[in-house]
Order: sequence, then C-alpha cells, then structure tokens
Amino acid sequence: MKNIFPHIKNLSIYGFGQLFNLVTPLLVVPYIIAVCGEENFGKTAIAMAVSFFLIVFVDYGSDLIGTKEIAIHKGNQTKLNQIFCTTFGVKFIMLLLVFLISVPVFFLVPFFKREYVLFLFSLTVIVGQFLNPMWFLQGIENVKWITVINLLSKSIYLIAVFGFIHKEEDYIYVNLFWGLGMIISHIVLLILILKKHSFNIMSITFSNVLSQLKEDFSLFWSQIFTSLQMYAPVALLGFFGGNLLAGQYKIIDQVIVIFKTYIFLFFNFVFPKVCFDVENNTNTNNKLQNWRLFNGVNFVFIIISMVLVYIFANPIINYFNPKETKPLVDALRFAVFIPILLAVSIPLKQLVLAYNFKRFYVQITMVMVVFNLVALFFMIQYFKLYSVLYALVASDLLVILFYLYCIRKQIFLKPLDA
Repeated sequence: MKNIFPHIKNLSIYGFGQLFNLVTPLLVVPYIIAVCGEENFGKTAIAMAVSFFLIVFVDYGSDLIGTKEIAIHKGNQTKLNQIFCTTFGVKFIMLLLVFLISVPVFFLVPFFKREYVLFLFSLTVIVGQFLNPMWFLQGIENVKWITVINLLSKSIYLIAVFGFIHKEEDYIYVNLFWGLGMIISHIVLLILILKKHSFNIMSITFSNVLSQLKEDFSLFWSQIFTSLQMYAPVALLGFFGGNLLAGQYKIIDQVIVIFKTYIFLFFNFVFPKVCFDVENNTNTNNKLQNWRLFNGVNFVFIIISMVLVYIFANPIINYFNPKETKPLVDALRFAVFIPILLAVSIPLKQLVLAYNFKRFYVQITMVMVVFNLVALFFMIQYFKLYSVLYALVASDLLVILFYLYCIRKQIFLKPLDA
C-alpha cells in the first residue's frame, strides 16, 4: 500500500496544474464571445485548429516515443542526453518545414488569405510547442515542474486576453497570446532542464537526427491522422457551414474538450508507468496493476462528470452567451458520450503502445481517421452540428473494438510476445 502514496501525491500535483490548464478557456471564452462575437470566435477556433494540427509535425511522435524512451532510460544520464538533444534536433527540422510550407499557403490560398494575420499570429503556438520539453518531464515523472509551467503559461494568456482584447477586431490577437504564454514559459523550463541535467546541446549529430526521423516516421504518420480527426471537424464546419457554425461547434467542444484534454493528459501521466511496468515486471499481474488502478478510478470520475454535464447542460451553455441555446443544449447532451468512450479507448491505447504493437496502432489509426473524415464530409449537409458528434462516437466505438482485439491476450490470457 505504501507504493501507491507517491503516485497519489504526484497525481494530485499534476491534477492541480491540469485543472488550471483546463479551466482557463472557460474563463476567457465567454469574454471573447461577448467582445468579439460568435463568428469571430469561430475564426479563432479554425486558426487554432490549424495550428494544433501542425503541432503534430513539430512533435514528430516525441509525446509518445520520446516519453517512453525517457521513462525506460531515466537512470542513464548519457542516454538521456542523447534522447533529449536528438529529439530537439528532429523538432527543429520539422519546425522549419512547417514554416516553409504554411506561411506561403496562408498568403496564397483564399480560405486562409482572408484572415492571414490571424493565421500568422497563430504560428506562435507552434513555436511554443517546439520549445515544449514536457515530454521529457513526463518521462522522468517530474510533475512539479510540469504544474508550475502550466500555471505560468496560462496565467500569461489570461492576463493578456483580459488586458488587451477590448474590441471586436481584437480577435486576431487571441491565439497570439496563447502562443506567447507557451513560448515564455517553455523557455524558462528549458533553461531549468539544461541547468539541472547538464545536457550538451552541441552533442546533436545529424546521423542520430536522421535515424530518428526514419525510425519514428510510421508513428508520426499515424499521429497526423489522429490530429486530423481532432482538429479537422471545426475547419470543415467553417469551410462548408460558415464561421458561425464553427463557433457553435467550438462552444460544445469547449465543454467536452475539457474532459478530452484531461483524458489525454491523464494518458501522459500514466503512460510512462505502464511502459516501465510492461518492460521490467516479470509477473503478469504486476505488469497491469497500475494500469488497472489508475484507469479504473479515472473511468468512474469521467462517468460521474458526464452525468453532471448532462443534467446541467442548459446553464453550462448559457454561460457562453450564445445567440441560440436550445440546439446547443441538445448537442451537448449527446456529446457526453465522447469522453466516456475516450476513457475506455485511451487506456487500451496505452497497452497497445506499451506492448509495442506499433504497426497495428498505425494501421488502425489511419483507417479510422479516414472513416471519420469521410463520414463527416457526407453528413455535414444533412446533420450540420451533429455530423461531427455522430462521426466521433461511431469511430471511437470501432477503435475500442479493434484495440480489444489486438491486446486480448495481454489482458485476458497469458502474455503474447509483441
């Protein structure tokens, strides 16, 4: 029983930082809508979705593979230095590639050109993600630093929004302030990490960077599809239905994304432990002990939370000051199924990756994202706002079934060599 207390303490510290991280949008979104309007809020949502999609290129799988490698080798200082430096070398190359492609697109493609200033300012989010070393801290389980930096980043964002967004046309600065908060806080964090661990950035070698680019390409490719599934809906709604429809969906998503983000952050917290247990424990029961404990408690929490969201859907929607509330209330009550399904699929994803079924994960991810986007494309004209929700629920159900099929022997029977 003693072994669980450090985990609970770390989870509490981590949870406090993430709670602030998740609550921040709830504080600023009603203000942004009141000052700038739903349509302009929809524009910022589309631009942020594009930036979040581009983030997957800069991360290049570091949030999964990097975290896993750090967790496995956290006692080896030389190996940590190599992983840290090589990963940032890969991220820098991808950052340059993203800028070389995206900047001309923003100036030349009509859909982006109309709001090119907003899209250019949103690129600060990508720079902030390039500087982000959270994957390293998750691997060594330094939750205190993660919490402090999250508080700093979102505090900068809050102060900037309330301090400088005062008229309708100021919407173009919303994403810029988010990016600046990331850049400042992550620079501070990088300095602390480099000082504490004495990493030598000059030890980066082109051969190591090239090798990692090749080795992690398949997982990176699958992450592109995952990112499309997460961020393409709001862009498609904006393109086919207009900025107002995108803004309405973003209001629903702003509630649901709190729990989605929490689940993904919980994945990041538990994933290093799961990888370590699977790699080092010879006892089959011990391999999954932490996985069952943490994810079981988390599932109960999500169920309770979604029941409360369903019950209080009307006051929740009214909080955001939309022009029409009834359609959004009904949509939110259906959308509660999305976090519930994620609370099942994400723990299964932990095992799929921990047991190194990487090829299966890549294949299923690509197939399901294509299914999701095709379904969304054909349903938008008929179901409008609900098209995204129907597509997400259907794809999540299928993903759960595929994951269970993949790791059935690890969960229910004797271990199977991956």
